[in-house]
Amino acid sequence: MPTIGQHNERDRAVSITLTHVLTIGITTVLIAMLLTASGTMLESETERSADASLETIGERIANEIGNVDQIANGTDDSVTLTTEHPRTVASSRYTIELRTDCDEPLLDEVDCVTLTAEDTDAVAHVPIKTDETISETSATGGTIEIVYESDEISIRSRSR
Repeated sequence: MPTIGQHNERDRAVSITLTHVLTIGITTVLIAMLLTASGTMLESETERSADASLETIGERIANEIGNVDQIANGTDDSVTLTTEHPRTVASSRYTIELRTDCDEPLLDEVDCVTLTAEDTDAVAHVPIKTDETISETSATGGTIEIVYESDEISIRSRSR
């Protein structure tokens, strides 16, 4: 004849095992959610950092183009300005383009410098104002040359 005490002890052992399995399952789900959320937050912060970096570099390049434009103003000589910029932003290489008549909001029919990161969706458009004509050229981040010759300003990558 089974006793009541023996039956309750068996239920208690199942209850402890079930509690441990549920605790491990809930903990695993919570850790997975934390890792997913932190990965999304890190990706968002990386893109925001890339946007800010591209904007800063674009402002510097626009200023340097303005300097070349002032030096070249009214001269037939060629001018070359070599500048150093970071090779990457947020661990991503980027491209610098001189564009005429940008088709971006607030930059319609204005010359601009466009910087585009390769591994993120970061893009920056910075307007430039020059007296000389802009040649639609491009370069990669790092050491670049801003060149005025034949009445045009262009950019090119410079290898070390």
